[in-house]
Amino acid sequence: MLIVGELINTSRRPVREAVDRRDAAFIAAVARRQVEAGAGCLDVNCGTMGEREPEAMAWLVKVVREAAVPLCIDSPDPRALEAGLALAGHGRPLVNSLSAEAARFAAVLPLVRKYGAKVVALCMDDDGMPVTAGDRIAVVRRLVDDLTAAGVAPGDIYLDPLVKPVSVSDGAGMEVLETVRLVRAQWPEVHNICGLSNVSFGLPDRKTLNRVFMVQTMTAGMDAYILDTTDKTMMGLLYASRALLGQDPFCGGYIAAYRSGLYNN
Repeated sequence: MLIVGELINTSRRPVREAVDRRDAAFIAAVARRQVEAGAGCLDVNCGTMGEREPEAMAWLVKVVREAAVPLCIDSPDPRALEAGLALAGHGRPLVNSLSAEAARFAAVLPLVRKYGAKVVALCMDDDGMPVTAGDRIAVVRRLVDDLTAAGVAPGDIYLDPLVKPVSVSDGAGMEVLETVRLVRAQWPEVHNICGLSNVSFGLPDRKTLNRVFMVQTMTAGMDAYILDTTDKTMMGLLYASRALLGQDPFCGGYIAAYRSGLYNN
């Protein structure tokens, strides 16, 4: 299972302010804290920086790569993606993201190939974001076919079904769960990834909803997440779920995490 730490994002005010003043010590501490809490990869997102995004991305990556884990270079701007990919180091990076939108796919795929990266593929095309699981699977099929035809291995593809808030679409959670089940059945080598927080947008006690949705998606076959690894309750549920789903031989990961204090106990 791939756990991507989500906290290095300039949409968070402390991170944005640290980037503005080039406070490497602050950013390095955020990176280190996430890795110590269980992140195996770190998301780097400076999408709020506007025209300064490529420059900010390059600076951030130089700092964050010292955490010595692979990086998830997160931007809709191919210039920022390349600025980060060129400096990532420490294992193969993860490009976040491309989609089945023709222009975006054409712009990002060459970067995936150039840097030998893994890739997050969003379940979206030029018609927008699909509503039903069936519509999502039609987009997934095109993404998988086009990526593998371009030489991307199925195991390097991380499909994001795009989670919608249940506050505005009460069936949104169920459609994602069904999408994950169908992907797992039809493309067993391909990974499923998501950010959890969208599901709870606009609702009180968002952390509870996010945590429950993580367990539900794991049961359906989700095997990668972008989340806050410093949320010890969330991480405890993750380790426990892996053990109960038979993904943790002899419960070794659960026991080790317990002994290391990586979750509330």
